[in-house]
Amino acid sequence: MKGVWWALALLWMGGIFYFSSQTGDTIGLKPPLDKVAHFAVYTVLSFLLTRATGSWRVGLVLTAFYGAFDEVHQAFVPGREAGLADWWFDLLGGFVGARLGVWRRRSKESVPPQVELSFEG
Repeated sequence: MKGVWWALALLWMGGIFYFSSQTGDTIGLKPPLDKVAHFAVYTVLSFLLTRATGSWRVGLVLTAFYGAFDEVHQAFVPGREAGLADWWFDLLGGFVGARLGVWRRRSKESVPPQVELSFEG
């Protein structure tokens, strides 16, 4: 199942790269919607990477590195600019996504076993 999570994460990263390659005029997101978009996109990425790696910490670190890479990449795209504030929203979304990635798995694992009571003599 981890292979599916990796495939989804890589596809999502490809989508991020594609949209980051578009010039600033074609995206059209103005503040504060651009920050909301960073948060949402990196929440999903971190969730996928956490599920793929099985570790929220590794998922978060990979998300942080990809967010930094994306900001540097945007610095070379006409009409786009790199920003530390954008990266902070990437990190915030990454933290939420990473925690959601393990929370869902842990909630399934932490269900207590069923206990049957018998009142027969």
